[in-house]
Amino acid sequence: MSGDARLIYRLVSNLVDNAVRYNITGGRVEVRLTSTATETTLTVTNTGSPVPPDQVSRLLEPFQRAAVDWTARPNGLGLGLSIVAEIAKAHGASLVVRPRPEGGLTVAVSFPADPTASIQARPQPTPT
Repeated sequence: MSGDARLIYRLVSNLVDNAVRYNITGGRVEVRLTSTATETTLTVTNTGSPVPPDQVSRLLEPFQRAAVDWTARPNGLGLGLSIVAEIAKAHGASLVVRPRPEGGLTVAVSFPADPTASIQARPQPTPT
């Protein structure tokens, strides 16, 4: 796996921060890293409040949070998972977010092992 180390750091940081921030008191956070010949997968799971399955895709959009979080945790802006999604996309990684039936989320980001499939070139601004 290759890519921009600062962006990967931000992705991991956002996932772990969200898992801790939106966990329940006395809950668990699990961080796993697995690797095969074709991909490396980071999986972060927490035991937070239940998230309705129909809200999961919305959580990947900027300024969106699960409805239960607006009053429970007013200190976030709803940007963490949208940033994770953009960093994953820039690295050619797949992102899967699943609500856990007992509450919380499992977020898995799978990065391709092929270095040519890593970070996509970003268009450069046109000089004026």
